[in-house]
Amino acid sequence: MTSLTPGAARPGNRPLWLVDLPVVLVAVVWGSSYLAAKELATTATVIALLLLRFVVAAPVMAVVAGRAITRLSARETGAGVLLGMLLSGVLLLETFGVVHTSATNAGLIISLTMIFTPLAEAVATRTRPTGAFLGAAALSVTGVALLTQGSGFTTPSSGDLLMLLAAVARTAYVMATGRMKTVRSTDSGALTVVQFTGAIAVFALASPFAGVSPVTVAAAYSPQQWAALLHLALMCTLFAFFVQMWAVRRTSPSRVSLLLGTEPLWAAVIGVVAGGDRPGLLGAAGAVLILVGTTWGRQAAAPAATALTAAAASEPERPEPLEDGSPEGGSPEATPASQPAGATQGAPPL
Repeated sequence: MTSLTPGAARPGNRPLWLVDLPVVLVAVVWGSSYLAAKELATTATVIALLLLRFVVAAPVMAVVAGRAITRLSARETGAGVLLGMLLSGVLLLETFGVVHTSATNAGLIISLTMIFTPLAEAVATRTRPTGAFLGAAALSVTGVALLTQGSGFTTPSSGDLLMLLAAVARTAYVMATGRMKTVRSTDSGALTVVQFTGAIAVFALASPFAGVSPVTVAAAYSPQQWAALLHLALMCTLFAFFVQMWAVRRTSPSRVSLLLGTEPLWAAVIGVVAGGDRPGLLGAAGAVLILVGTTWGRQAAAPAATALTAAAASEPERPEPLEDGSPEGGSPEATPASQPAGATQGAPPL
């Protein structure tokens, strides 16, 4: 199977909406993850659940990546392990947070990533976000607030703090993925396998200190719970993170973050259809604001993303790597990256 590499498909050769569409699908899949996680997660089983989720996903991703895994350099492997550790931290914070707070608070607090990401990007690039983009982000967050008001706010809890830390960690993961020069021209599938392996190592080391072992949890799962676990592993993990890594290097972190910010909207839609939730008038108004805000934000981010992809498209094609992992005619450091050196790129939930 041919794996997707940045050099194989230049972002400048396709309209931006073709990059946006898979990211929106990730938001839909992640929106569905709350029902699955609520069915599976308890305080005692969070680490076991995450370990099982990645143990299921990693071998499938390894088959998808194929021989590209053997072509990774030591520096690329190290960077992938670091990203995997960041990823494990995000998921631990989010999953424990959801267990210890209401869905309303969790959905609202984690959406602050939409604000944190462009601000972090502005600091990293020493530029000021446009008023239009900040306005769009604020409108989207306001929509999330209305959308998640159905159950009302609860007294701030440890889970609320965990979700706030998860939003910060998610932003750090996005920025690291987008700005690590070592991985800019790395095969997305191979890098995802390394990330999954790094996350598995973290969960495995933490497992002996957890309340229930993964073996016990797996044996106790019903067929319906296994179906939910497979959904988390294959769709919410494998599909979602691969698409995110592929898209983050073809547009800006802020643009990707806004599109992923529609996740609460899809969670509400799935909750209404599959869970019987009734958001009411405030929820419907919030859904409209999210759609308007993300559409406005995409338009505000489009000029920078277009300039970025045009610059990447003007670069010479990346040579095919040799079996030892180095490109023909030079060292990895001499190879043009899939994006210019100063480019920013750019998030994960349950």
